[in-house]
Amino acid sequence: MTEGKFKVAAVQMVSGPEVQANLAAAGELIARAAGEGARLVALPEYFCILGLRDRDKVMVREADGHGPIQDFLAAAAARNRVWLVGGSAPLECADPDKVRNSCLVYDDAGRRVARYDKIHLFGFDLGTERFQESRSIEPGAEVVTLQTPYARLGLSICYDLRFPELYRKMGEVDLILVPSSFTATTGKAHWEMLLRARAVENQAYVLAPAQGGHHQNGRDTWGHSMIVDPWGEVLAVLAGGPGVVCAELDHAEIARVRLSLPALTHRVM
Repeated sequence: MTEGKFKVAAVQMVSGPEVQANLAAAGELIARAAGEGARLVALPEYFCILGLRDRDKVMVREADGHGPIQDFLAAAAARNRVWLVGGSAPLECADPDKVRNSCLVYDDAGRRVARYDKIHLFGFDLGTERFQESRSIEPGAEVVTLQTPYARLGLSICYDLRFPELYRKMGEVDLILVPSSFTATTGKAHWEMLLRARAVENQAYVLAPAQGGHHQNGRDTWGHSMIVDPWGEVLAVLAGGPGVVCAELDHAEIARVRLSLPALTHRVM
């Protein structure tokens, strides 16, 4: 395990249907996080577009490795000298009417070092509020972890948070990423408890940047971007609106928790 302390940041946004406007807003917030000393910065799910309709993200999808969204992420990481977790971006898939909802990670020189495609697709029907991600998204299938100079990361996106078996398959990681766009309805009920549960059961830090506010498409997202420690304590949170939350992560704290309560070694299934 990597040693020492380092600062991370979760960027909260209220993204709209215009990609360039969203990229400009993200760029300012990444720079703010870097200015506060963050070495790893994470953007929320759909940081680059929350369209007026499902089809909008399909219209701006990019080929893997090419396009203005990916170029922006690479440049922002290099310019600010941070490791950047690009929330999620719409990438091409075999179905011309769908996208892969992909979390892209760039190192501090702007090189892409990881891609995770969202596995679990959100479905929700409360009568007046309905979502069915499978209509426009093709699910991924691969669990993705990666080693950085600061920590071993485990990647997930939003609805994945409800499936603890995904995080077990990651093995031991230091920091779990959960870029999200939780609805206000489900976020109010479940967001914090799920984040804290994932931190406690995996004895790892959780970094969860979120969409947080009222969007042009009429949708309300919960926000409450959050950083949680391996004991389940919330270190930082931003309730609503665009902004940045930072916290210092300490590898000694991970070691202390795992030594005092070695639950990961007690597993029998």
